[in-house]
Amino acid sequence: MRSVETFRDLQTEVTEWRRYLHRNPELGYGLENTAKFVTEKLASFGINHIETGIADTGIVALVQGEGGDGPTIGLRADMDALPILESSSKPWSSEIPGKMHACGHDGHTAMLLGAAKYLASERHFKGSVAFIFQPAEEVLPSGALGMLQEGIMQRFGISKVFGMHNRPNLEVGKFAICNGPALAALDEFDLVVKGKGGHAAAPHQTIDPVVIAGQIVLALQVLVSRSTDPTEALVISITKLMAAQAYNIIPDQVEMGGTVRTLVPRLRDFAERQILASAQGIARGFGGDVELKYRRDCPVTFNHAEETELAIKVARNLVGYASVDDKVRPRMGSEDFAYMLEARPGAIIWLGNGATAGLHHPAYDFNDEALPYGVGYWVNLVETVLAA
Repeated sequence: MRSVETFRDLQTEVTEWRRYLHRNPELGYGLENTAKFVTEKLASFGINHIETGIADTGIVALVQGEGGDGPTIGLRADMDALPILESSSKPWSSEIPGKMHACGHDGHTAMLLGAAKYLASERHFKGSVAFIFQPAEEVLPSGALGMLQEGIMQRFGISKVFGMHNRPNLEVGKFAICNGPALAALDEFDLVVKGKGGHAAAPHQTIDPVVIAGQIVLALQVLVSRSTDPTEALVISITKLMAAQAYNIIPDQVEMGGTVRTLVPRLRDFAERQILASAQGIARGFGGDVELKYRRDCPVTFNHAEETELAIKVARNLVGYASVDDKVRPRMGSEDFAYMLEARPGAIIWLGNGATAGLHHPAYDFNDEALPYGVGYWVNLVETVLAA
């Protein structure tokens, strides 16, 4: 098991890559320059098996070990940025106004490149490693799902898959992970509340969809607080309300939208069914009606038991027992790596980013001091799982 110090020699170079990516962010699937940069680096490491253009701009590079036959494991990094105007004031700030790496995908990509360089030169493992560089983690349709639909697990014979994500306010040099549900499923819905419009001075001549919508907002919170087990997490948040554009008009309809998050897959069925039933009952009681469009997006990000234990072992051997929280509480954010964990057993781990601004904040920046810990985790994970 290699120490963090082994990888500090790579830190200057990996930092340069990370800051280049930070200065040049791209969004969604449109990662042409990012993919070109990553592909050129992989080729410069002497990696011959590189496939590009997967789900538009995704990349998979395969490195075989010198220890003989064995399985193939996948290591995944996301590459896309966010449509946010950066305010970090760092010398390497985004050079593209309105786009920035506000989630640390620049760091994730740089760390996986660092691990690819090290492992391509050493190859002290059996089997193979598939380095997965994924587009479109931040948008829908999901880049992870797109790469799966193009058959990366079968094409490269991947038997296990692992992910890593930075976490602000977790000390640099520390890791966090949990077995089972780690991040929530993500669903979204649009709800149209239909009434009968009219003059705001004569509400008795209307069926006011604004009043109906207000009742629905409150009723949906009762679904959470009174209709589900309080030990099973469910979040229903109304985030959009659009009604009339004038002070003196009661509109014909109100458009609502929101998100549903849960760590329990069956609660997705419950939420879809009960949102419609509750909203419909209220609207019809007032003489109106509703239309619901419910979309299921990312599933629950679920860490598998055996692979979680492997990740814990590797992280603790790298940074020490006390520096790995193996029972961190799940969060209600979502992560499209969940699709890969549905396709193959694996685990995602959190890497400390220190006392930085939060994810998706205009002042956020990946902490370069965390880079050798991420590279070291990847390398030691490969040499542990694929021990020759």
